[in-house]
Formats: sequence, C-alpha cells, structure tokens
Amino acid sequence: MKLEKFQKLVNNLEDLKTLNELGIEMQDESVIPEISEGLKKLRKDFEQLRLETLLTGPYDRNNAMLTLHAGAGGTEAQDWVEMLLRMYTRWAESKGYTVKVLDILDGEEAGIKSVTLHVIGENAYGYLKSEKGVHRLVRISPFDASGRRHTSFASLEVLPELDESIEVVINPDDLKIDTFRSSGAGGQHVNKTDSAVRITHIPTGLVVTCQSERSQHQNRETAMKILKSKLMELKEREQKEKIEDLKGVQLDIAWGSQIRSYVFCPYTLVKDHRTNYEETNVNAVMDGEIDGFINAYLSSLARNSKNNKEAIKKINM
Repeated sequence: MKLEKFQKLVNNLEDLKTLNELGIEMQDESVIPEISEGLKKLRKDFEQLRLETLLTGPYDRNNAMLTLHAGAGGTEAQDWVEMLLRMYTRWAESKGYTVKVLDILDGEEAGIKSVTLHVIGENAYGYLKSEKGVHRLVRISPFDASGRRHTSFASLEVLPELDESIEVVINPDDLKIDTFRSSGAGGQHVNKTDSAVRITHIPTGLVVTCQSERSQHQNRETAMKILKSKLMELKEREQKEKIEDLKGVQLDIAWGSQIRSYVFCPYTLVKDHRTNYEETNVNAVMDGEIDGFINAYLSSLARNSKNNKEAIKKINM
C-alpha cells in the first residue's frame, strides 16, 4: 500500500516536470498556476506518506477511542473540553475519518465534563496517540465578568480499538453491568428506554459507559470494546514500567505535567512541551490544524527508538 502511494507520488512529480518543460518550450506562462498547485499538493501528499512511515506500532493502523475529561478550572475547564472536542473532530474530518460520540456528560452551566469519541479510519490511533496527556489553556475567561486571565486543564486518553484477532480474557463474574436512560441529544429514543450501559470492571475499578446506540445490546457491545482496550493498555503500561529504555517516553496524565499549552492571552502561542514544536496561529490549531504537532512527536519517537537500539547494540558489543 505504501509502495503504491510512493509510486503515485513519483508519477505525479514526473507529470509536473513534463508540464514544466512543455511550458518552457512553448513559452506558455498559463501553466504556472497548475504547476504551483500541483507542487503544493505533492508536498502535502509526501508529508502524509512520510508520517505514515513513522507508524510502526502494533495498533497504529487501528481505529481510536478518545476520552476527554475536564480538570481544574470548573466551568472554564468544561468549556475547554468542548473546544478540544471541536478541534479533534475537525482534524478527523479533514482526514476523511468518521467521528462518533459514544458518551457525553454535559457541564452544569456550559461546556462538557467528559466525552468519549470513536474515531474510525486507517491509522487513526497511530496519529492520535501523540495527543494523549494533559492540555493546558490560558485565556481571558468569557465566564469571568472581571475579564481576568484563567488557566484551565483537560486530559485526553487515547486507546486503540482492538480487532477480533486480539484476545482479551474477561471473567464475566468480574463485571458489574448497569443500564440507565440515555441523556442529551439523540432522537426520540432518548430518555424513553434504559438503553445506555455502564460496565464496571471490579478488579481494576475501570468504568466505561456508552449511550450512543439505539439498543442496549449495541451499547453493551461498544462498551465492552472500550473496556478491552483499557485493560490492554493497563497491562502494557505495567510491562513498560519494567523496561528502562522506555522511561521518559510515556508521560503520566496528571495535573502539572501538561504535554501542550494553548495561550490566547497576553500573546498567542501553542507549544508542545515534549518536542518544543510551536504554532502562533491559535485559531488554525483550534480549527484542527494539528499535523505539525503530530509530525514532531512521531519523529521524536522514531529518534528515541533509534537511539535506544544503538545504545543496546553498544552494550551488547
């Protein structure tokens, strides 16, 4: 698949070179806009393919499950979650991905306390895993009559959707399953039947909820998928803590350890604290233009992996 995409890039480049040569030979300046647009698209497609080559993890090609939680900051933080929801939805749509809200808990005054998304598309998890962590907002709060500057936090959890080939054994006796009436937008079925499902995994205390589907059976099935992904991540995290060459790659999702800051005032800047990549066009970032941050993070992962392999090779020599 990647080889086919690369060959297509090569063919497109050759076509542009031929068009350029014809334009020079015929002294036809009318081809300049076409060549310019073609080169612009070629650069974009090349960058996309380069990013795909960095996706080498076992679940990178999978769909992704995203959960946003409001942190410190009250209504301001809940509004921040809603802003991030829009940002990730816009980014996903620009990639041609399908976005489905599986569960949402609205804020009391405004915004969203928590929301779980299902992002469906090739490499969704591979890209979005770079967004896992705490996101910090600094701005003049629209909810503060005094016009003071506020700092708010939201955490993002990103999990791969596991396919049927990956077996995660769950003892039915370890599950507590509750049903309740769906809330929020959703059509006539909302609040009419107990279709929403909440599953608690008793040994770990993990809780997952789904209320997006019309039937209790479908919600239960989706909730079980999320639970399996969470249990798989928990198991892998425990293993990674024992591997010294991975220390520093993973960041705990905890207040004060933000991966990225979004500053709206007194200046405009979005900065990733892991890679130092930054953008000054905050509005563009909030409209879903986050590929620069994803690119920088995946590139840093690739460098770290290469350095770790070289270090291990020297030790074994």
